[in-house]
Amino acid sequence: MFNSSLRQLGAVLRAKKISSVELTQLYLDRIARLNPALNAYITLDQEKSLAQARAADERLANGDATDLTGIPIAQKDIFCARGWLTTCGSKMLHNFVSPYDAHVISQFNDAGAVNLGKTNMDEFAMGSSNETSYYGAVKNPWDESRVPGGSSGGTAAAVAARLCAAATGTDTGGSIRQPAALCGISGLKPTYGVVSRYGMIAFASSLDQAGPMGRSAEDLALLLNTMAGFDERDSTSLQRDREDYARDLAQPLDGLRIGLPREFFAEGLSSDVAQAVEAAIAEYKKLGATVVEVSLPNSGLSVPVYYVLAPAEASSNLSRFDGVRYGHRAPDYGDLADMYEKSRAQGFGAEVKRRIMIGTYVLSHGYYDAYYLQAQKIRRLIAQDFTDAFRQCDVIMGPTSPSTAFKLGEKSDDPVQMYLSDIYTIAVNLAGLPGMSIPCGFGADNMPVGLQIIGNYFGEARMLNAAHQYQLATDWHSRTPQGCKETT
Repeated sequence: MFNSSLRQLGAVLRAKKISSVELTQLYLDRIARLNPALNAYITLDQEKSLAQARAADERLANGDATDLTGIPIAQKDIFCARGWLTTCGSKMLHNFVSPYDAHVISQFNDAGAVNLGKTNMDEFAMGSSNETSYYGAVKNPWDESRVPGGSSGGTAAAVAARLCAAATGTDTGGSIRQPAALCGISGLKPTYGVVSRYGMIAFASSLDQAGPMGRSAEDLALLLNTMAGFDERDSTSLQRDREDYARDLAQPLDGLRIGLPREFFAEGLSSDVAQAVEAAIAEYKKLGATVVEVSLPNSGLSVPVYYVLAPAEASSNLSRFDGVRYGHRAPDYGDLADMYEKSRAQGFGAEVKRRIMIGTYVLSHGYYDAYYLQAQKIRRLIAQDFTDAFRQCDVIMGPTSPSTAFKLGEKSDDPVQMYLSDIYTIAVNLAGLPGMSIPCGFGADNMPVGLQIIGNYFGEARMLNAAHQYQLATDWHSRTPQGCKETT
């Protein structure tokens, strides 16, 4: 049951072979057994989850079911959910119970999915290893001495360990794709604006995007069908006709043009990752695709550009957390200014403080033109590089991460090395393009390797088609960590 696809789970639920209540309880029992070691979940509420499951069973009995009705889904703890503790992995929000639902949450509620719980994450989505969470580091199910990636590390670990049928994540600079790669699952960041950001606690508003994380491309398509849609409450939400992202899954890949950026296969890429990615490209050739070399000449500037723009936006977005209306308030203070200072000093962790300080600096008088404005100009050049590349190809492929999962604590004292973990993913966010990662093999110490697939704007269906056909020909996406192989 735990290794079933979303379509398979939906079929057994509609056939009444198992009820949503029974299925949800199976997952809750599994979480109780395995989560203490992995720390993938921050918040669980069995009563709320089972109440949703009972409502789903009523819908199933009445023939009013969607593809996801009754299926247990985990939600990253960056999404506000009414009546649920919503912490964003931070002490600042350790006591915040959301009074409303994010658009993504309401979409899943409308579909009849069951919220299993809120998954752990890097504090305010700032991190590449899920070690900055106030609630402690998440462990990679393939090797508990290693990171799961971040910031959606709790989601990735939960999916990999089969602690949920699927889950949500967010991606600001690679935070869906990088943990998906390090944990051996599939994850997709849609085109900017396809999924509403309403109720998703903001890090960098021009970069943040919610997306699905699951076992396979087919699962991602079903999840995205539910998550996507116009929302008038989000000024960046795109008003487009609704798509069926699963419509092209069965199409053959004959004639698909794959662009390989020469910059993605240069110095810095570990040999074991390169070998797995090259083997995946060879498999695509067998499936009928052709390969062309492309160039993204400004992609090497994506990391410095990102770490000017993202902290700048974060310094503005996080100013709302001041101890006045909600969240952590210092117990002892003299006046209002003292309360602000102490509440923020106590509530934010070291990485969040670092980025707020950087962001405030680059936006300050005398430095705005030198840093922020220049970074915005280079961002435009990075987007143009992709536009030029897509004149020669249909999708772009390459590694998701330069290495497999590294050891817990290995890069904690070196922020620059940590930031370079996202060197292949950040440019996609800067350009607002869709991107995804799928498992494509294993590297050193039997750790998963991810293949990144980048599409043109609104090219999610084509990306999912390419991923699905590859997954029909291989079984990397169906592998389960050794300690998580118990089934029912």
